[in-house]
Formats: sequence, C-alpha cells, structure tokens
Amino acid sequence: MFLPDRFIKGECPKCHAKDQYGDSCEVCGATYNPTELINAYSAVSGAAPIRKETEHYFFKLSECEEFLKDWTRSGTLQGEAANKMGEWFASGLNDWDISRDAPYFGFEIPDAPGKYFYVWLDAPIGYMASFKKLCADKGLDFDEYWNKDSSTELYHFIGKDILYFHALFWPATLEFSGHRTPTKIFAHGFLTVNGEKMSKSRGTFITARSYLDHIKNPEYLRYYYAAKLNSTMEDIDLSLDDFVARVNSDLVGKYINIASRTAGFITKRFNGQLLATSRHSVIEELKASSDTISDAYASREYGKALREIMRLADHANADVAEAAPWLTAKKEGADAEAELHLDCSAALEMFRLLTLYLKPVLPKLAVDVERFLNIAPLTWGSVADSFVTGHQINPYEHLITRIDPKLIEAMTEANKENLQATPVVAQVAVKAVEALPEAEYISIDDFTKVDLRIAKIVNAEHVEGAEKLLKLSLDIGEDKPRQVFAGIKSAYDPATLVGRLTVMVANLAPRKMKFGMSEGMVLAASDDRGGPFILSPDVGAQAGMRVK
Repeated sequence: MFLPDRFIKGECPKCHAKDQYGDSCEVCGATYNPTELINAYSAVSGAAPIRKETEHYFFKLSECEEFLKDWTRSGTLQGEAANKMGEWFASGLNDWDISRDAPYFGFEIPDAPGKYFYVWLDAPIGYMASFKKLCADKGLDFDEYWNKDSSTELYHFIGKDILYFHALFWPATLEFSGHRTPTKIFAHGFLTVNGEKMSKSRGTFITARSYLDHIKNPEYLRYYYAAKLNSTMEDIDLSLDDFVARVNSDLVGKYINIASRTAGFITKRFNGQLLATSRHSVIEELKASSDTISDAYASREYGKALREIMRLADHANADVAEAAPWLTAKKEGADAEAELHLDCSAALEMFRLLTLYLKPVLPKLAVDVERFLNIAPLTWGSVADSFVTGHQINPYEHLITRIDPKLIEAMTEANKENLQATPVVAQVAVKAVEALPEAEYISIDDFTKVDLRIAKIVNAEHVEGAEKLLKLSLDIGEDKPRQVFAGIKSAYDPATLVGRLTVMVANLAPRKMKFGMSEGMVLAASDDRGGPFILSPDVGAQAGMRVK
C-alpha cells in the first residue's frame, strides 16, 4: 500500500535524529519529504519502503510567495515565528502536495477515486466548518465573519510544531479562495515535566484524568501554566515541586489569606456588613494597576500579569499585617471597634480587586468569591466600583486548600501503575465471507490446548543461507529465551524487531530444522496484498503473559 507520511519513519536528514516521522522532525523541527529520510522504514511492517509513481494534486504555493512574504512580516506572527518562516523563502517555495493515496482517512477528492485530501489541507478548514454550524444554529451571517472585508478579529493559538501549516499553507489557502486571513497567530512551545520530555516509565506522563483524580482542582494547573506563559515560543516546564510551592504560596498564602484572616470578623462582629473605604493607599494602588495588568493579558504576557498581581497581593498582605485586626479585636472601646470594621472592610475590597485581576485565569474560583462577597459578576469595568456602607456579605467558607505533596506522589505513582501488567484478553473477530463446512470447525476444548504467550523479541538476526527466515530470541518469562525461526525476512529488518512484543505459540512441539532447533511459532498475518505482519499486543502487555 502507499504509506502516508506518518507511517514512514527514519533518520532526520537535517539533524540525523533517529526514529523520526516522514514529514517533520520532533527534535530539530525541520520539515522534509518522506523520500528524504535516511534509512527509511515502514511503521506498519518495518520493511524498507520502495518508490512507485502515482499522480498527485498540488496547491500552487510557489505563486503565493510575494503575498506570504508580506503577510508573515505584517505583525501577524511573533518575531521568532516570522524568522522561522523566512527560512522557507530562502530556497524558494515549492508547490504543496495536497493529495494522498488510499488507504487514507478524511475526504476523498471529487472525481479522483482512491485519492484523498491531505489532512493538513482540510483540518484548518474545520475551524470554518464548526463556525458555519454555529452560524446556522444562531442565525448568524457566515460571510460577515469570513469574507475579505470582515472587521472581525480572528486569532489562532497553536503549538510551534505546526506553525508552517498555519503560517504558510493556511493563509495562502484563505487568501486565494477569497476569505479573510487570521488577525494574529500565536505559537507556543512544548510542555516538559520536571525538566524532561513526558515519560510514561518515569511517571511524568501526566494524564488529565489522573490529575483530576488526585489534585481535583484544575484551576491550580491553569494558574501555574499562566504564571509561566509569555508571548514567545519558549517551552515551559511543569516542575511538580515548584507547582506545589507556587500554588500554596501564591494562591493560598497570599491571595486567599487576605479573606480568610478578615472575613470572620465582619460576620461575627458586624452582622456581615461592610463599611465604605476611601483614601486607602493600597486600594488606590491596586486600582491604578488595572491598565498594566490588562495590557499584559492582551499581549499574552500572562506570567508578567500574574507577577504584577502577586506583587499587589504582597502589598495587601503587608497592609493587613500592619493593621493586625486579630489584635485590634482584643481591644475594647468604640474606636477599636470602628478601626476593626474599617480594616477588615478594606481587606475585602483589596480581595475583590485581586479576584477581578485573577478571574481570566481562575474563572471558577472567581464565581465562588462573587457568591461569598454577594456581588454581580466581575468585569474589568468593576475596577471603578467600591463597597458601600452596609453591603452584606455571606459567611466565609474555605475557597481553596493547600496541595499536599503526598497527592503529587500518589499521582506520579498512579501514572506508573497504569503501565504495569493487567490481564490481557485477546478477542478475535472473524468476518465470515462464506460459511465454513462443519468439519472445519474446532471445539473450545481444541482451542484451549494452544498456549499463546506474549513474547518480547530480545534479538533478531538473519539466517545465513535462508531466503525467508529470521532467527528470533523470544522472552516469555522463562529462565532463558526461546529460539524461533520465522518466515518474515521479506517484511522486516531484524534491527527494527528488537524490543518489540509479539504473540507466540509456546506449546508447539520443537522442530529440528536445517539451521537449528525452532522452539515455537510467532503469529503473523498476510494475504495477497502484503505481509507477513507479526501480531503485536496492546500497551500494558508484558513478556510471559498468557493470551486468554
């Protein structure tokens, strides 16, 4: 069969990283044609692919070069992204192959049987398609948003590894099909965990489900990511120790601390009613910072915005500490009572303003605070508001809690445990083309005589003098590996088999062959279209498991 780009792997022609896909390198970010891969092999069979001629359809990207040079330097892209796109122009743009041969997924090209649109032609069009569905549901005019004269702002947030699809192919497709192009494209880097690429074996491949099962609150992670994000394409690192420290210090120790230390006095001593606050220096400082914070958010400098907010939280905490309402509450007299009332009201006004500034990052927590403060949903214009005397708040309840480091340990262990052995049941679905004669059926008793085991290929090598055989050493959990001769030489380079799991018949009588003793049989599939292809178990299987 014709192999799609991602089904061909090999050595990157630019940086020589091993085991890269046929369209781009995950190590250096280079893009290339599958035919440029060094020592290419099929990800399906492991065999070296051969070249055959086939007819393809192309988008004339070479005719869009002048437009794209202007567009990529118009401020639509980050500077580093525009520089990266400049590398494409250095050698001149080639036309873009937008077709793939069957078998493929997606949309078949009209009047071209067996030809499909390349996924990166139709995938971004899905943005338009989903919006067109919304227009149909809401009675909106699709063309008003997507025609060339539209005043709508259109933003894309993407990973840097798909930048060239969105910053070259996509705007060219839009421009020359009569549609508007994106206002801005924002590319972000990759996420690492504890300074390393996500790894299942190390427990740093954190799934959303395992996070929610253990940490519960997704807004902790929203805050941490926002604190590290900026407008560049830099990678960001999820340091789990830093994650715990930052959430516990910033959100609980600085922000929530302001309300938790003062709200109780308002409820118990003043029937939950606040005083109006005016001429308060820290409150005025918080309000004056509105433009700085909004500008940082608008320019996608989220880390800068949160640093400013936490700086203000420090000033608010210092003001509360200086006022020391817990000490004032122990004093007697009307003056002390008035001072306590005013200080706690000012603290909750500062808390309101900090909540407003954090709302883009912590929307659910902001709703909980709005309910506690008994106020309308906060908008940026709410900066100008203030509490009036007599405003009634609700009794304070815990809004968020500290993260226990033990939860992080449990989460990482759970991700490791997901990789451990679980019972494997192999279910074979057979689509009958025609009914088998009764004599060809076997009973379940016959089938249970076959001992199928998961086998790890610990070594594979050519057999001198054999045209079809490879010699495999198979680990099935016994004291020493089994030696098996398999007729799969035509489909596999032995080096690509080492370390793979397959299925073998473990109780087949050993057979003495010309080249040595064969102590079992591996299972493979083939027909007149190709093969043989060895059978491989799913993730979680381990050498020695019985297939039931």
